[in-house]
Amino acid sequence: MHVAKELPLRILTHNIRYATSSPFKGERPWADRVQPLLNELRYNTRHLESLICLQEVLHNQLVDILAGLNSKQQPDKAWEYIGVGRDDGCEAGEYSPIFYQPSIWQLQHWETVWLSETPSVPSKSWDAASIRIMTIGVFTHRASRRTILAMNTHLDDQGSRSRFEAAHIILRKMEEYRTGPAFGRTISGVFLAGDFNSQEEQEAYTVLTAPESPLADAAKLVNPGEHYGNYKTWTGFGYEGQEPSRIDYILLESTADKVLSYGRQPWKAEGYAVLANRFDDGVFNSDHRAVVIDVVLCD
Repeated sequence: MHVAKELPLRILTHNIRYATSSPFKGERPWADRVQPLLNELRYNTRHLESLICLQEVLHNQLVDILAGLNSKQQPDKAWEYIGVGRDDGCEAGEYSPIFYQPSIWQLQHWETVWLSETPSVPSKSWDAASIRIMTIGVFTHRASRRTILAMNTHLDDQGSRSRFEAAHIILRKMEEYRTGPAFGRTISGVFLAGDFNSQEEQEAYTVLTAPESPLADAAKLVNPGEHYGNYKTWTGFGYEGQEPSRIDYILLESTADKVLSYGRQPWKAEGYAVLANRFDDGVFNSDHRAVVIDVVLCD
């Protein structure tokens, strides 16, 4: 059987803003935001094999998104998701789900890790204001038989130490998969997506992209002159009294100046974009903008 040497892939991450019952000034209810968000997800995944990572998703939003993605989809291209609510490990609280198409991706394994001192149970530690999680999935591409370790997270918005410790948990978990007997020999590449609540000079970003880390910011792997769209990823709804900032990222395993233990560069980054979150109708689909990358998983 011929196996493709390279696998083109689109990865999209977006903090969609939870469906609050008390909207901020400038924020519209979820019922007004859901369709623009679905349009974004459908359009950006229509013709490319994709994985979607979302944050701040309550269960009712998860149901709406899954139904919306599948309402215009052929049955053999249906979407499913992995993830749980962070508060109880079932349906309570925010999810950080990963959406995938089973006809394209074979799910080998998945788990939720709580970013705390007790990572196997719903919990928070250090100075975290909220319970925080990471969703992990091992996916094998059915056509090429290439396997990807996908990680999606949402770090704390208030606790600096929590973000610092969570970044180290993430790196340890990645190493566990990379070197473990179950998947270590089969994983072709790893990515981490999410809302880090950390700017480039702050704790989570600096830990996750440090020289000794195997991860690198996808934005830095694409010529800045070729970036599409915006730079900043958090905008608010226009009345928060804070400047927009860049806190949402997709990190890829390895860069040219990092030498991995298995001696090769897994990814080639070909495109980077930060999408708009408001158009002519004036409705913000979220207080964050989506980040989209086009990559090739190399041989």
